[in-house]
Amino acid sequence: MQTLRVLLPALWAGVLLGVAGIAAPSAFAALAPSDAGKVVAHVWRIDAYLGLVLPLAVVLIERRFVRGLNATMLLALGALFCTVAGYFAVQPMLAAARQGQGPLGFGQLHAVSVAFFSLKTLLVLALAWRAAAVRPSSS
Repeated sequence: MQTLRVLLPALWAGVLLGVAGIAAPSAFAALAPSDAGKVVAHVWRIDAYLGLVLPLAVVLIERRFVRGLNATMLLALGALFCTVAGYFAVQPMLAAARQGQGPLGFGQLHAVSVAFFSLKTLLVLALAWRAAAVRPSSS
């Protein structure tokens, strides 16, 4: 369980960096914008569901080692909040904005979505950093 406690945040951070640094830019570099948008939307959907499962897994694993709420759990829960707000709240508004509906434009909502994804990535990187510094427990 200790190994999973250390590896899970690092793997999660790698996924987020891969999405932001490789998958999305590559799709837009190689495909027509409409096709790239579809590919990236699919990648973001997978990331969103991982963003629901992984923070809960981190919290459950962490509960085996500590009592109460600690910084690791707060980072994971912050990342969960960013996923819910950035994908499950903003993405439906983005779809409406593409059709000219809603109070905010597509560009504004896209910026909000990117901000939530960026904040989530920073939180998960901090989580991975903390996990790498965890001392093995004596149990």
